[in-house]
Amino acid sequence: MSISRSMVVAPQPEAAEAAADILDAGGNAIDAAIACAFVQGVVDPLMTGIAGFGSMGVFSRTTGVHEYIDFHAPAPKRARDDMWADLIVGEARDGYGFITKGNVNDIGYQSICVPAALRAYETAHAKFGRLPWAEVMAPAIDWARRGWTVRPHVAAWWSAEGAMGRIGGPERLSYTEAAKELYCDDHSRPKQVGATVVNKDLAATLEEIARSGADAFYRGDIAARIAEDMQANGGLLSREDLADYAPVLTSPVWGDYRGYRVATNQPPGGGLMLLQMLNILENFDLRSLGHNSAEYIRVVCEAMKVATADKDRYIGDPKFVDVPVDRLLSKAYAQDIADGIRQGRKFEVPRFNSGHPSKDTTHLSVVDKEGNCVSMTHSLGMPSGVITKGLGFMYNGCMGVFDPRPGQTGSVHPGKARFSSICPTFVFKGDTPYVVVGAPGATQIAMGVLQAVLNVLDFDMKMSDAVASARFSATSNIIDVTNRIPRRETRKLEEQGYTVERSPLTYGVAWVHGIRIVDGAPDGGADPGADGIVLSV
Repeated sequence: MSISRSMVVAPQPEAAEAAADILDAGGNAIDAAIACAFVQGVVDPLMTGIAGFGSMGVFSRTTGVHEYIDFHAPAPKRARDDMWADLIVGEARDGYGFITKGNVNDIGYQSICVPAALRAYETAHAKFGRLPWAEVMAPAIDWARRGWTVRPHVAAWWSAEGAMGRIGGPERLSYTEAAKELYCDDHSRPKQVGATVVNKDLAATLEEIARSGADAFYRGDIAARIAEDMQANGGLLSREDLADYAPVLTSPVWGDYRGYRVATNQPPGGGLMLLQMLNILENFDLRSLGHNSAEYIRVVCEAMKVATADKDRYIGDPKFVDVPVDRLLSKAYAQDIADGIRQGRKFEVPRFNSGHPSKDTTHLSVVDKEGNCVSMTHSLGMPSGVITKGLGFMYNGCMGVFDPRPGQTGSVHPGKARFSSICPTFVFKGDTPYVVVGAPGATQIAMGVLQAVLNVLDFDMKMSDAVASARFSATSNIIDVTNRIPRRETRKLEEQGYTVERSPLTYGVAWVHGIRIVDGAPDGGADPGADGIVLSV
């Protein structure tokens, strides 16, 4: 399959431009994706970075390989199952993390899991890339050294107060002096739209990685500086954790929906949730229900609730949890759930003593003229707020989503990765990629990707419309809707006994970015809720 032109979609214009330049210079989709990812870590530094985690789907038409590079950040070896058992306050209503006394799992040195992103970027580039490593890294180094301008979406996230018991952006930005110097103004408030951020420390760190490879970070001088900072401040992360880390290469998990083949990521990613929801919804004529009608919302939300409850109970790191994949993806099980939805059943999503979703994640989708495709979602989780003096990057805060109660599917354990809803996904017509899609958005990721996929497959929308349409979600017993869902429809839901929470935001429920390929011509969509763009080469 040849494609008429290469295309990249990302939430940050600077990152998308870097990817387009790499494609124009002769790089392939993987080169472009890695360049894009590095720049995202510079110009959206609380969303992602080299000390983050994620999942990357690669469909390499050139090599004939289709696989996932999963880099879910594992808990450090010093972590213990019961270390926060006596500090638990409750679970966030949306299911994104647990609240502990002092928020020790949410911010600070103990919230940090093993940084995974950089090693995954290098692994992908070594296996599939074409251009030299240093050339792929050059745009990020340039942006860090010369500086970048704070965009509206960045400023909004930085200034957002914490919700559902979580720590807000201002506290994360000012947690360490190094972070405060970079991202706060003279009054210790987050920088606002139009402010410039110059990060020479990060430029130097990236330059060392460009010269020496990821080993500089995981085994060399950078690793030594990380370990020294962790030890001095009570962190769990050790030099041994860094040296031992490697991403996991897996085959996709496959499903089918109305004759399309759907490939997505394995646990502990969110791919099973997406496929389970599609299996349930295949039993309904969604188009006849009317897009975003009350009945459409009810049916889709009940599927979301089932997938959420099953995720909480069954899906975790397969190295530590026996995930019942066949049962969760059973068409017969989906049929039983669909029958219950038809009969008006309201499924339950249990929450432990629970009280707006966090979206500290980002995504990119890339296709090139040779037919290679990449979908990658990567993140800091809930950013730890920690920047080691002189290194310039923020660490992930992935410990916050582990269940502090021992004996649970999502409990803390050394070397274990926690569940993440990230689900970079490909939809195929036969053996040909048709949709390349993914999203940031915490627990809302699978819900946003689901609706974009339904918009394309069931409602024949082009990609820009599919990602821009109003969305809703149910990751608890409450239905959350964005402000463009008509009130006449939500009133009907309330009359049926549902609790509906209306967001004041026009857009929301993840930020979906995707590419649809029709007869070799790519059609991109950047979620208008973010600052993103679609670029062709």
